Amino acid sequence: MDYLWSPWRFQYVRKAEGPSPCIFCENAAQDRDEENLIVHRAERNFVILNLFPYTAGHLMVAPYHHVSTLEASRDDALTEMILLAKLAQAKLTEIHRPQGLNIGMNLGESAGAGIAGHIHMHVLPRWAGDANFMTTVAETRVLPEDLGVTFRKLSDAFRQG
Repeated sequence: MDYLWSPWRFQYVRKAEGPSPCIFCENAAQDRDEENLIVHRAERNFVILNLFPYTAGHLMVAPYHHVSTLEASRDDALTEMILLAKLAQAKLTEIHRPQGLNIGMNLGESAGAGIAGHIHMHVLPRWAGDANFMTTVAETRVLPEDLGVTFRKLSDAFRQG
């Protein structure tokens, strides 16, 4: 029998010692949007840059209300969420000119949700060749743009409507 060891994955498999604060709730409650990478606030949701992006411009749309499932969400919040994803697609296309986009959600830890207790929709611009061996072999992502630069571009674009 062959064994494949990946000890660095244990931190994701092991349960946390206690409840950790929700980063979406904490960031939304603060008045530090640039520091927290919140590029846009709407009535029921906000748009935030992913602190650990897969690609430059990796956004998330999250409701202000802390819910872990779509069925626990209000319909008006879900409607606004998809409309903000649509707007995010337009702004990312305008600014970064991607060749495609990934838009979706991971509900629950086993589905890959990094923050399972608070739903959020990912909107990621994609280009041919943006995934390479660095992530799998060197556990390193190569991003062509600083988060601060991306924040300024996207927050300006959202302000313009």
